[in-house]
Amino acid sequence: MSLIEPVSVAHASLLKNEALGRVALRKASWRLIPLIALGYGIAYMDRVNISFAALQMNRDLHFSASVYGFGAGLFFVSYAACEVPSNLLLYRVGARRWFARIMFTWGLLAIGMMFVRTPLQFYVMRFLLGMAEAGFFPGVIFYLALWFPAHMRARAVSRFYISLPISSVLMGVIAGFLLELQGKAGLAGWQWLFLIEGLPAIVLSLVFLLYLPAGPAEAKWLTEDERQWILRHVGKEGPVDGHGVNIFRALSDRRVWQVSLIFLSMLTCGYAYTLSAPAILEAITALSDRNVGFLLAAMGLLGAPCMLLNAMHSDRTRERYFHVAIPFLVMAACYGIGGLSTAPFLAVPALALAALAYYSLQGPLLALATSFLHGKSAAAGIATMNTIGILGGFIGPNWMGLAKDHTGTYQPGLLALIIPSLLAATTVFMMRSKSRTGGRQTIVGK
Repeated sequence: MSLIEPVSVAHASLLKNEALGRVALRKASWRLIPLIALGYGIAYMDRVNISFAALQMNRDLHFSASVYGFGAGLFFVSYAACEVPSNLLLYRVGARRWFARIMFTWGLLAIGMMFVRTPLQFYVMRFLLGMAEAGFFPGVIFYLALWFPAHMRARAVSRFYISLPISSVLMGVIAGFLLELQGKAGLAGWQWLFLIEGLPAIVLSLVFLLYLPAGPAEAKWLTEDERQWILRHVGKEGPVDGHGVNIFRALSDRRVWQVSLIFLSMLTCGYAYTLSAPAILEAITALSDRNVGFLLAAMGLLGAPCMLLNAMHSDRTRERYFHVAIPFLVMAACYGIGGLSTAPFLAVPALALAALAYYSLQGPLLALATSFLHGKSAAAGIATMNTIGILGGFIGPNWMGLAKDHTGTYQPGLLALIIPSLLAATTVFMMRSKSRTGGRQTIVGK
């Protein structure tokens, strides 16, 4: 009896601890992720609603596809340039205040897009918008790493990142109606689009300032036991206080640059297609602006479950590499079909499947990116990956604009996206091979 009793007590204590953890993480999920998802969804709409506005704006302002592609891509140049300093400032001043500042300034600039009249004004406003939004996305990834253990991060990331396909749904539905306000109150439809879709960011900045805790230690809705559980279990995977940090060690790690290359390839493909998608689908299908919006909304609606299911399976199996590489291979095949055919019955399903594959790899890839970096090293490492990756947002739209102006069609631009898709898949398999031969090591900044 004396031998059995301690075992029973230990087992009961373990069950109690597991139950406490489930409650704590459930609270964190419900309190944080919907708000963060709403913020990111608005951010995504305000950076890519230019793709719908371009259906009218390019005609009204006489912008060529190259002018549009260059201006659309400039957002990502300033975003990349300000990424690391913005993320380190978030670490210094706290998530609540810094996220609120980011949202307020990008909301004002998103509305300011309605006053653009010349290519130079278009370039300046897109550049300033990218500068204002810089740091939000990698800041969110770092912020979630303060709350969720590594084995749950793909799900946590995908639950906030599901706002990407959902925002595509909303944007597709809303944009068509806003464009039809052409002439109302003396404004063009594209001006109404920038005005209406920029306002929510300003309102939400106040909500973030009032309700988002800087970290678990400030969360009043957690009990003390729940708070300590989160701090203890996240703390096992590396310090989060920033003491004893060697950022150079994180930035000299080969995996940081490999993931950066994967991000670069992914976002080159993603924004090359996304920022041209309404024009591409309009050319292929001859649908109206509103119906093109509905078509893109349907693709976004299907993307949400793909994103969640792939992330959940990745977390359940504790496997990241195949959950990232296979979607890239699917994207390569689909861009090939879309680039070789303009038949709607072939091109539209292929482009839809490419979008679904793009959505599905997000959670596992972001979980992979945070699996070997912690503490302030994570802030610098994640920002570096995103800084390099986000340049794909400049490369992709520029390539598509130049291809369209020189060939008269988007098909060559789509066909070339096979290259970055295959490059990303190859890099993932190289990382997997190295990890299986003992190359895994966590960088915690010491």
